[in-house]
Amino acid sequence: MTSLRMDDVAIIGPGAIGSTVAAVLHEVGRTPVLYGRTARDDLEVLVGDETIRVPGPVRTDPVLVDGAAATVFLAVKATQVDGAAPWLAKLCGPETVLCVLQNGVEQVAMVSPHVPAGTVVVPAVVWFPAQAQPDGSVRLRGSARLTLPDGTGADRVAETLRGTRCTVELASDFRSVAWRKLLQNAAAGLMALTGRRAGMFARADIAELTRVYLRECLRVARAEGAQLEDDVPEEILAGFRASPADLSTSILTDREAGRAMEWDIRNGVVSRLGRVHGIPTPTSDVVTALLAATSDGPR
Repeated sequence: MTSLRMDDVAIIGPGAIGSTVAAVLHEVGRTPVLYGRTARDDLEVLVGDETIRVPGPVRTDPVLVDGAAATVFLAVKATQVDGAAPWLAKLCGPETVLCVLQNGVEQVAMVSPHVPAGTVVVPAVVWFPAQAQPDGSVRLRGSARLTLPDGTGADRVAETLRGTRCTVELASDFRSVAWRKLLQNAAAGLMALTGRRAGMFARADIAELTRVYLRECLRVARAEGAQLEDDVPEEILAGFRASPADLSTSILTDREAGRAMEWDIRNGVVSRLGRVHGIPTPTSDVVTALLAATSDGPR
């Protein structure tokens, strides 16, 4: 039976994001314990011409966990939180800080019901392009950066990642940062609908659709208290247009693999909160309905 100490670091979900965090920790001698659905002997993360190999194994049975970890990174998708509940129950405790590496603006509300009382849940905005490769490895296609709310628990996460190639920023206005990232993720949903990568944003018609959609999302974000400037939609579009034409996104990867997509927390949330605030969201409503049908069928 595995016995964990309170100085252990655990990662639940060694996919593209989880593997990247595991790799940057392993590089500095803080190799985390890995937990997930699929048994693996190790993880392989490619950074430029360099390969970082993280020793495993990836452990697959929550029953064998005996004790909580000091810091836990939850890197499963929002559609997989319920499936991760047994891990959360065993790996978290009243002295645990749980950092949620997920898309969306509702991480704390989604995850908190699954952890023991006293666990500190810290949401994060993930700013690095990590992509799973067909052979099971992960390629990091840019610098790694996390933004956390400047508050309880964030200091432990920052200390855990101190000295790694993953930069940690503490934001006093985390709500605005999280909503800006959500706007970026919402626009990326168009890639899942078309089945195309970032090169599609070079088209004038797609660019205009993206502008209309993001302006709509911006109105909802501001109603939720985000302080975002008028030029944010144009900045996000410019970022897509400046990206490599073959750059993918996790929601497109999920569609290509026939998996359930995170359409609700990335796109549906705009329509849901728009209704709360009485803000019309006609473009979002169409995008959300199409994504939901693409993801959940019937086929």
